[in-house]
Amino acid sequence: MQQLLQQLINGITIGSFYALVALGYTMVYGVLKLINFAHGDLFMWGAYIGLTGLSALVALMSRGGPVLILPVSVIVIVTIALVGVLIERVAYRPLRSAGRLAPVISALGAAFILESLARNIYGASWKTYPTGLVPAGRVALVGGVRISAMQVLVLVVSFLLMALLYLFVYRTRIGTAMRAVSLDHEVSRLMGIDVDGIIATVFLIGPGLGGLAGMIVALYYGSFDFTLGWIFGLKAFIAAILGGIGNIPGAMLGGIFLGFIESLGPSLFLGGLGIVAPYQLKDAIAFTMLVLVLIFRPTGILGERLAVKKA
Repeated sequence: MQQLLQQLINGITIGSFYALVALGYTMVYGVLKLINFAHGDLFMWGAYIGLTGLSALVALMSRGGPVLILPVSVIVIVTIALVGVLIERVAYRPLRSAGRLAPVISALGAAFILESLARNIYGASWKTYPTGLVPAGRVALVGGVRISAMQVLVLVVSFLLMALLYLFVYRTRIGTAMRAVSLDHEVSRLMGIDVDGIIATVFLIGPGLGGLAGMIVALYYGSFDFTLGWIFGLKAFIAAILGGIGNIPGAMLGGIFLGFIESLGPSLFLGGLGIVAPYQLKDAIAFTMLVLVLIFRPTGILGERLAVKKA
C-alpha cells in the first residue's frame, strides 16, 4: 500500500507537468482548430531561459534559494508568451484562410526553427540547473509516504495555475469571448468581438504556461537538453487527446490520467510477467492507452468541444 500511494504521488506530479503543457495545445485547437506543434519547443525554451536567469541571479547574489525562482518565473512567462504571440502573427495568421495543411506545415517549421536555435545557442550537451534552489528534504505523510519539497512546489504551482486558468476562461468576459470565438469566428466578429485580439490572447496564455512548465520540469529533474520539448510536447499532446482536444478541463484530466498510467501502469500491467525493468516500457503503455481511448471513445474522456453548425 505504501508503494502504491508513493506511485500515486509521483503520478500526480508528472501528470501536472503534462496538464500544464496540454492546456496550450487544447486552447489553440479550441480557437483555431490547429495543432500548434511549436508549443513543445516553447516549453523547452522556458527551461533554457529559466536556466539563464537562475544562473545569472545565483552568480550575482552568490547564493541560491527559493526566493530566486519567482522573478525568473515572471521573466520566463513574459518572454515565452511574447514569443508565442510573435509566432502566431508571423507563422499562423497569414495562413489562417489557406486551408488546413499549410498552417500545420508552418507550425512544424516554427518548431524546427526553435529547436535549432536552442541547439546552436546553448549547445547539444545536457544542461544542469543550479543546486540549492529548493530544499532537498522530504516530508513524511500518512502511511509512510514521503513527498519532497520540490514535489510540493510543483503540485501547488500547477494546480493553482490550472484553477486560475479555469476561472479566467469560464468566469471572465475575455474567457467568454474566447469560448465564442472557438464556436464561430464570423458570428463573433458580428457580435463586436476582436477575434484577432482573442487569438493573440490565447497565444499569450498558452505558451506562457508552457514556458513556466518547462522551467518547473527542468528544476524537478535537474538537467535537460534541447530534445526536452519533443518528449514532453508529445506526451502533453497525448494528454490533450485523452482528455478531449479543445476541452480545457479535459486537458487537465488527461494530463493527470497520463501521469497515473505512466507511474502505475508498469507495475499493474507488467509486474507479474517477469519483465526486467518494466518502467522502461511506460511510454509503450501510455501509447497503448491512447490507442484504446481513440478506439472506444474517439472524442476523449470528457469529449472534444467543436462548433456544431445547424443546417
